[in-house]
Amino acid sequence: MRILLAEDEVALARAIAKIFEKNNYSIDVVHDGQDALDYLDAGNYDAAVLDIMMPKVDGITVLKKLRSSGSDLPVCMLTAKSEIDDKVLGLDSGANYYLTKPFDTKELLAAVRAITRSGHEVDTKISYGDLTLDRTSFELATQHGSVQLANKEFQMMEMLMSKPGAVISVDTFMDHVWGYDTETESNVVWVYISYLRKKLTAIKSNVKIKALRNAGYSLHTEE
Repeated sequence: MRILLAEDEVALARAIAKIFEKNNYSIDVVHDGQDALDYLDAGNYDAAVLDIMMPKVDGITVLKKLRSSGSDLPVCMLTAKSEIDDKVLGLDSGANYYLTKPFDTKELLAAVRAITRSGHEVDTKISYGDLTLDRTSFELATQHGSVQLANKEFQMMEMLMSKPGAVISVDTFMDHVWGYDTETESNVVWVYISYLRKKLTAIKSNVKIKALRNAGYSLHTEE
């Protein structure tokens, strides 16, 4: 899952980003409202966390422009403004959740889980072939055994298992897992695909990661 965080306090933004990354989210960070609008315009996020008091464009204006464009992207407002009128303004402007500073890490993560449920509980496990991926423990398992996935391994496998048979391009992996501003070379995707293949072999899965030349990767089963 990919999140945009817009927070003008650099140290706080860095701390929040680490919280999300530790919990296997992919995150892009910006420090002003105009950059937030530019990034959101790409339309490639599962949720956004927006501070209200930001330079150039404030968070409420970012939220209003997002909603006026027709986007229903889940948004959590993260702000020091805790007055009731401020909360009402945020919610009436289209926010899905309003979290005030200081906040507890557990509440922040719960807020993001809540706003991305789309009206129903997210399945904690996803399956394909003989594979099961636990979104809570980040464990990939078959009847023969299980392995723990690291952050980026988990995100890539979740993407593949969410759309079995669909071809996911290298650029899509790079955007969702490493982020737009990464300076990492795209061949890192092949490296992580290699890691995942070794783990599939270790648990004797009949699911394979197929490479399509100049296209990307997809999952398929071998009987």
